[in-house]
Amino acid sequence: AIVEIMIEWNRLAFDQLGDLIDIVAFGDDIGQQDRPVCSVPLYRKLIRPYQERIVESIRSQTRARILYHTCGSVYRYMEDFIDIGIDAINPVQVTARNMEPERLKREFGGRIAFWGGIDSQHVLPHGSPSEVRAEVRRMFDIMGPGGGYVLSAVHNIQPDVPPDNILAMFEA
Repeated sequence: AIVEIMIEWNRLAFDQLGDLIDIVAFGDDIGQQDRPVCSVPLYRKLIRPYQERIVESIRSQTRARILYHTCGSVYRYMEDFIDIGIDAINPVQVTARNMEPERLKREFGGRIAFWGGIDSQHVLPHGSPSEVRAEVRRMFDIMGPGGGYVLSAVHNIQPDVPPDNILAMFEA
């Protein structure tokens, strides 16, 4: 039922906005901090078919890029995301198991874009502005070459992040 609602909601938006849409985002959280929510075979049986329907529906109505949101450790699903036609993944939760940016870029760069990567669990709330700037440079050095990277905080910036660290991230 949720997939049907999403498909209809997207259809209504595409009818009104047409080619003005650059990115269509959808998502759910199928990763935890230390592992995916289920095995790859179970994902392919219970989750992927619905994701495929959503992606096919979007592709049939627009040329917009598809951004998929899922938190956590989703390394094991990355080939599936690429296979069904997802263009970008958000966030790149660098503190989750197997989500090291070097590994993701090496194995999947050029086939899927990465959106996120500035650690919102430790660096942004607890680091100094110079540590935040260093993390921004590090992520650009790893994820930036060849394109396919949108720098942002891993998650929404929370109230415990000092304003100086937010400025440092954007200035860097």
